[in-house]
Amino acid sequence: MSVELSNVILAFLLTLFAGLSTGIGGALALLTKKTSSRFLSISLGFSAGVMLYVSFTDILVEANESLKATLGPTTGAWAAAGAFFLGILFIAVIDKVIPETENPHEVHTVEEMDGKNEEHKSTWIPANA
Repeated sequence: MSVELSNVILAFLLTLFAGLSTGIGGALALLTKKTSSRFLSISLGFSAGVMLYVSFTDILVEANESLKATLGPTTGAWAAAGAFFLGILFIAVIDKVIPETENPHEVHTVEEMDGKNEEHKSTWIPANA
């Protein structure tokens, strides 16, 4: 078997695994009768861990190699690590700057969400007049 064919088969199997995982996750969500905060917390923690693993092992390594080739071994390694942590800092600053009431990633109560709908209704009616 050629290298190109084995790469295509590997890519297909990984894509199939990802698609099946999505379906299995959706089925688990539909089959559970009660929402468990503990299960949700564990699932979200696992997902976050997977994303961090991908960031550190794939993206950061590739950036590190590229920057080392461009800037030299020491400067390139420092530039890759610095850019990674500056990105984290940038996201933290953005999260602090956006008000909690407008941030779609903040958890809102049902009452807060109902209040938003009432605000939109009141501004929509005069706009039509």
